[in-house]
Amino acid sequence: MYRKIASVGGLTLASRVLGLVRDQIIAAVLGAGPVADAFFLANRLPNHFRSLFAEGAFNVAFLPAFTTTLQRDGKAEALALAEQVQAILLAVLLVVLVAALAAMPWLIQLMEPGSAAAAQTDLKVELTRITFPYLLFMSLVSLQGGVLNGLGRFGAAAAAPILLNLFMIGAVLGLTPFLPTAGHALAWGVFLSGIAQFLYLEWDMRRAGVSLRLVRPRLSPGVRRFFRALGPATLGAGMAQISVFADTIIAQALPTGAQSYLNYADRLNQLPLGVIGIAVGTVLLPEVTRRLAADDHEGALASQNRAIELTLALTLPFAIAFLVAAEPILAAMFERGRFTAIDSHQSALTLTAYAFGLPAVVLVRCLLPGFYARGDTATPVKIAVATVALNVGLKIALMDSLSQVGLAVGTSAGVWLNIVLLAWVLHRRGQFSLDAASRRRLPRMVLAGAVMAAALWGLLVLAAPALAGRSDLLAVATVLGVLAVAGLVYLAALFGLGALRREDLRRLRRRG
Repeated sequence: MYRKIASVGGLTLASRVLGLVRDQIIAAVLGAGPVADAFFLANRLPNHFRSLFAEGAFNVAFLPAFTTTLQRDGKAEALALAEQVQAILLAVLLVVLVAALAAMPWLIQLMEPGSAAAAQTDLKVELTRITFPYLLFMSLVSLQGGVLNGLGRFGAAAAAPILLNLFMIGAVLGLTPFLPTAGHALAWGVFLSGIAQFLYLEWDMRRAGVSLRLVRPRLSPGVRRFFRALGPATLGAGMAQISVFADTIIAQALPTGAQSYLNYADRLNQLPLGVIGIAVGTVLLPEVTRRLAADDHEGALASQNRAIELTLALTLPFAIAFLVAAEPILAAMFERGRFTAIDSHQSALTLTAYAFGLPAVVLVRCLLPGFYARGDTATPVKIAVATVALNVGLKIALMDSLSQVGLAVGTSAGVWLNIVLLAWVLHRRGQFSLDAASRRRLPRMVLAGAVMAAALWGLLVLAAPALAGRSDLLAVATVLGVLAVAGLVYLAALFGLGALRREDLRRLRRRG
């Protein structure tokens, strides 16, 4: 499990680092103005639906069904299930795609209250019509990834997002002179990347000796079980998307630039979520499902405990860096071209608010497999109702006083409530508890994080003269150097406090 997490995390890290380069280019070309707001909305809308139809509901229902069928009935039956699911998925998505393209002006009007936002409606409609077919290809990519992950192949699905970054960079640099705006170039880059990712995973599936045929939809017993899990999972994904939709809709009512500040802050916040959270969640769900299918309940619980330790140890340095050094990081990364010091400050405030919830967002990925692997997709939905109510309520209450920062505060508060309720329900059922090793290590990890925070603050004070008014390569190198030294302090504190031991590293090397 550790080896697979490292593989997925390493590829995702490469994608996220390339994504930062992409965002630096976008920030320099678009800044935080109306074209940037229009593109970010056009990019976010199909991703909302992708999270609902594909990565959200689909994965949590399909992957346990596929893995269990593979474990109990064999490869042929598992692939037959995937083909039937693909047929139904295609039928649904084609209807959604045609309807959304036809109703796009109405959808944009629904999402953008206020006359200032309405003045950009035509551009937003045009860009979103270009990006929206990305939903179809990425939903198929999600199915392909689920099949490959169920077969124990994690590399291609984790590497596919690299293509998105490459296509967007190539589009903004190569197509902008030939199109009305850089936003148009980026929109076409998103669309073309969807096709490229689909073809790449199809190639990897054929390398694995499998391929999904186009078949007529049929409600087999396996498909019926899939849909019984899909219903509650769709509601759960819908609850999660309400929070994301709330950000998009409320940001349209805030001053120009709020949508962009949220995007730039979220891009940095997504780095640990992708490298750690997605990697752990991707590997842990089939791992726990396989162990439960083999009636190894103790092994499933041990996998969750080890995943929690690994997740917290890797996430804390990011959360601390974003809490203590958000503005120097954002200034060094983005403050050039049309991206100003004011943009850095506003984005940094937003990132700091996101950072409070970062450990909880990543740890949720360790708890949800405890429900999904047992076929329980309903309980997380009930919990999500309470968390979304708190999340959206806080956003509405704080939007006037804190602008886009209030939206990030609502997100962080909601996710902490989510993780507390998930852990409480699993514990009451006897399906989750921290073992002796976790009870010893987790508090020491938090203490090591506090040591890092103090060291990072002191290093920033010393580096302040070198960073004052600078956003060149020297500033980037200085910030990276400060973060690297603070990270080494954190690592030393982990060893010094006993949260990490040399034996653990030797064990990981043997497993690798």
